[in-house]
Amino acid sequence: MKRFLLISVFIIGAVSFIAYKASLLPLDSQSEDRIKVEIDSGTSVTQIASLLRAEGVLRFKLGFLAFVRFHKLDSKLQAGIYILQPSLSVPKIVDALQSGKAEEISVTIPEGFTILEIDELLAQKGVIEKGELQDCALNCDFSSFEFLPDSFEMAKRGGKLEGYIYPDTYFVSVKEFVPKFFLERMMTTFKHRIIEKYPEAMLSSVRPFSHVVIMASLIEEETRVDEERAIVSGILWNRLDAEKGLGVDATVRYILDKPTDVLTLVDLSIDSSYNTRKYRGLPPGPIASFSEESFKAALHPEETEYWYYLHGTDGKIHYAETNDEHNANKAKYLR
Repeated sequence: MKRFLLISVFIIGAVSFIAYKASLLPLDSQSEDRIKVEIDSGTSVTQIASLLRAEGVLRFKLGFLAFVRFHKLDSKLQAGIYILQPSLSVPKIVDALQSGKAEEISVTIPEGFTILEIDELLAQKGVIEKGELQDCALNCDFSSFEFLPDSFEMAKRGGKLEGYIYPDTYFVSVKEFVPKFFLERMMTTFKHRIIEKYPEAMLSSVRPFSHVVIMASLIEEETRVDEERAIVSGILWNRLDAEKGLGVDATVRYILDKPTDVLTLVDLSIDSSYNTRKYRGLPPGPIASFSEESFKAALHPEETEYWYYLHGTDGKIHYAETNDEHNANKAKYLR
């Protein structure tokens, strides 16, 4: 009987230990989600466990409570705003909560992103509430940045800042994040990477700097690889100088906030000065952030005999010198 009891105790202990270890594992080790969790001063360990479970960070509350109490860390968990991930184990979550502050996280702004898309990205990462960055872009005072255009028909999506913020990887503190400061950082990077590196763009008497910026944004949205950029730039500048319509569908997508869906005839007939199918000339402002390569292409277009281009279903770009040739390319490559 004693032997049976000892074996039973051993089995129960082993199962309990395995269960305890399992309760410390990440909720989802493959997840890349970042979840904003705010712990107020005076929150108990039990309440913290419930909050973490409710926010989708913890697998089991009991595992968290057992770990904290076994290691006597009840009084060491601090209030604060944290960015936590379902891929974190309980020990790593506890380590973060002992720090009393959220570590900086990296935020990569892809080339071609608009202010609205950056706003949505930051909201997804738990850095801001959705709409905060866009509201600041439209309403905060950025008059100290002299390279911003004096005036144009402001798109309600991004205002004057659209196209003048540089896509890059930025490290931000969730606890101390201020939308205005972040936008100023992005514009300062734009100043270093574009204006200071290509001073000829500001001094040129051929084309206003703001026009080159707008063109760079069109090139960013209309091309897929660097080899295409200078050629497409030459085509668009030629069309602009000849007072032909640019016919850039990306400008319609921008004003409609329709980045991927098929454009309908109703979409293409929208009465907006951003509709380059309906109105000749450049749109009033840039339609996206852009890479240095797109800016270089806008500044130094390649001269060709082409007047048209399209990306086919074969994944390649096809150029044409005449409208008939362009229509033939449509029939052949847009099937």
